[in-house]
Amino acid sequence: MDLNVTGMDAVVVGGDTRAAGQVSGLLDGGARVTVIAAEATATIEDLADRGLVTWIRRDVVAGDLAPYDLVLKGHPTTAADDDRILGTGSVTLVGGGPGDPGLVTVAGRAAIESADVIVTDRLAPLAALSWARADAEVIDVAKVPGGRSTSQDEINRLLVEHAKSGRHVVRFKGGDNFVFGRGSEELLACLDAGIATRVIPGVTSAIAAPAMAGIPVTHRGLTQGFTVVSGHVPPGHADSTLDYTALARSGSTIVVLMGVRTLGAICAALVAGGLDPDTPAAVVADGSLPSQRVVRATLATIDGAAVEAGIGAPAVAVVGDVATIPGLDAEGIA
Repeated sequence: MDLNVTGMDAVVVGGDTRAAGQVSGLLDGGARVTVIAAEATATIEDLADRGLVTWIRRDVVAGDLAPYDLVLKGHPTTAADDDRILGTGSVTLVGGGPGDPGLVTVAGRAAIESADVIVTDRLAPLAALSWARADAEVIDVAKVPGGRSTSQDEINRLLVEHAKSGRHVVRFKGGDNFVFGRGSEELLACLDAGIATRVIPGVTSAIAAPAMAGIPVTHRGLTQGFTVVSGHVPPGHADSTLDYTALARSGSTIVVLMGVRTLGAICAALVAGGLDPDTPAAVVADGSLPSQRVVRATLATIDGAAVEAGIGAPAVAVVGDVATIPGLDAEGIA
């Protein structure tokens, strides 16, 4: 079959000859296959007896299909809402990594290649869209700082609407879906609407951007952990839930995402919490891209250094001794 189904959980509804052909194609493609049918051909019976497919011996009922990545219809069933269920596509949440399309996972690429609709963010590696089918619909839902923005409610609506029309939708985001990416909100919206949803994790910029600059977030003898925080709101803001004094005393590397505008306030809060102002720090902008830039300073001076260098979003800040490990620097990383 044309669709890349490797690793997918697929269900075939019906047990006739057409269904048997679909089952065979799915197995050849590397899918895990379930058949839901009260009766089935000898071929399907044999595959089930050999443990190659799972056969649920009854007609499909509402809710049966939600766990699956792919639904194929062999013959009509007796479920009252059969048309609604079988007309529903699926959503795959794909984390695109820090920006270099080479860092998209193999599973992520396969999802993009097979998608009917791709709902993409500004920070997703847009070069990866060249992998999409020529007939795939690409929808831009970028959130531009200080500019146009698509609400999360509207994004959720688009995912559900297109999936309910029977299309396979990829939600393509930068980094990882679940690291300050609102992927969990999209997952819940799809599940609430009865849409089969799959999550393909992405390489988070919290680790990848520092690594591309030669900065490991942990290093034996220096730190035994790292803490990733959002700088979307500054310390003291009504929406901030972070304890900066605890962070300052944690002894871990501190990684700040989405903190270009608030970096000065964050650094000041860490110093006030007891962290040495001479602690090494760095900012990595456009991590993994040809435009990548790295600024190194101390906790007390990194914000000013970043401003002077004209650093803008997206950027990742790193605070801790790992920022100045001897022998590791941006120039030494291929």
